[in-house]
Amino acid sequence: MTSPRAIVHVDMDAFYASVEQRDAPELRGQPVIVGGHPTRGVVLAASYEVRPFGVRSAMPMSQAVRLAPRAIVVPPRPRAYAEASEQVFEIFERYTPQVEPLSLDEAFLDVTASRSLFGPPAAIATALRADIAREVKLNASAGIAETKFVAKVASDFAKPNGQHEVPPGTAKAFLHPLSVSRLWGIGAKTLPRLEGLGIRTVGDLAAKSPEWLELNVGSGAAHWWALAQGHDERPVISDREAKSIGAQDTFEEDVLDKASLKPQIHGQAVRVARRLRKSGLKARCVQLSIKYADFTLITRRKTMPTPSDDGQTLYRVAEALLEALPLERRVRLTGVSAQELVSEVPAAQLGLFEAPAGPSRTTRLNEALDRITSKYGSTAVATADLTEAGTADEGDRAMFHKPKRP
Repeated sequence: MTSPRAIVHVDMDAFYASVEQRDAPELRGQPVIVGGHPTRGVVLAASYEVRPFGVRSAMPMSQAVRLAPRAIVVPPRPRAYAEASEQVFEIFERYTPQVEPLSLDEAFLDVTASRSLFGPPAAIATALRADIAREVKLNASAGIAETKFVAKVASDFAKPNGQHEVPPGTAKAFLHPLSVSRLWGIGAKTLPRLEGLGIRTVGDLAAKSPEWLELNVGSGAAHWWALAQGHDERPVISDREAKSIGAQDTFEEDVLDKASLKPQIHGQAVRVARRLRKSGLKARCVQLSIKYADFTLITRRKTMPTPSDDGQTLYRVAEALLEALPLERRVRLTGVSAQELVSEVPAAQLGLFEAPAGPSRTTRLNEALDRITSKYGSTAVATADLTEAGTADEGDRAMFHKPKRP
């Protein structure tokens, strides 16, 4: 008999705000908002102390400040969050190689095969949360279930700093009393329509037939019906199986000149390359994303002659893509992603002279940089342009955007 899958969804508690409170003792226990400009920015994170005032992530900063006028507003520190995230994901990988990042502070873990080494799924979740608390000094919540969807809902019930397990075979009993809004894809427009049909809970929707739902609600309803039955066969897709690995930043102030964009793009390329090397992958293609102030998004990509996991190589390609773009409007966001990932690079055709044995100079340099980063953090070493632009400093002013995996 096949053992049921064991999926753990881990979500850091108020991640950005918690990092600020960890690093500044005077902020502990205080209502903290991590956000950008007070008139045009959004709330990136709200500490649990400020949430009773109605402040939530993604809320306009102007609204948040009105709701909580005595809150302490701190600017985001992208490098501090990235470094904490790397520490957390290193802990995940102690327990399973099957880790699917959803953002800096959230991931799915398939621990099905880890039970023989570390015990039951709930024990694994307890252990990794304890490791995070001890080593990173941050709290995490976890949901445990047979499927990704149920594990995600369970982790919401566990917050803050707890865990909730939905044992095999009990998904429907867990889901059916919940509001139908818990189903992925049911938003503010669809919810009133469902309620008008008498569907208020997940159980109400599950009691209908897929055909009735398709007829009365639309083509997406069959997917909701499957989730309501506890069905979700999607696998956990680790970085090793990912189609792309990327990094992006939203700027607190819109940028017009390319010279100001290049250090940001350089830093993104370096971060992407580090993740590639951690995953044992190389990229055949580099994509540059530019979002203008009017939210128009354009992308440009280029295939490289040889797959690479070197940050400088990725940056040179991204820089060339930037130079080829006519920059006629102010830029709000840039992103660099590595695509067409391969785990092994085909052997190149031998030249007239045999290549020297052993790793290349670039490979040795990257290995040394990775060792330094692992020991001293991601800000220990940086190129001159990143240091001069402030993007290598934890106090930089670039607003970090949480990238969600598609």
